[in-house]
Amino acid sequence: METIGLFEAKTHLSELVARAEQGEEVIITRHNKPVAKLVRVTPVDQDAQARREAIEALIGASRGRRLDMDWRELRDEGRR
Repeated sequence: METIGLFEAKTHLSELVARAEQGEEVIITRHNKPVAKLVRVTPVDQDAQARREAIEALIGASRGRRLDMDWRELRDEGRR
């Protein structure tokens, strides 16, 4: 991870964005204090796929398990 000053980041923004696309992280500083981090954006499709896999894993783990209550009992319990 590289640290770079704001003025230099402005003058080399295209290069820094290309480096972020390759997975490198760059910290941008102002007066030697970190103020921002330039990172690659994770595509939405990968996030959606990971969520889908997690949901499928939870559903698979719950197969065959019962709550020992039917839906009417659960409904009535919530009304008390």
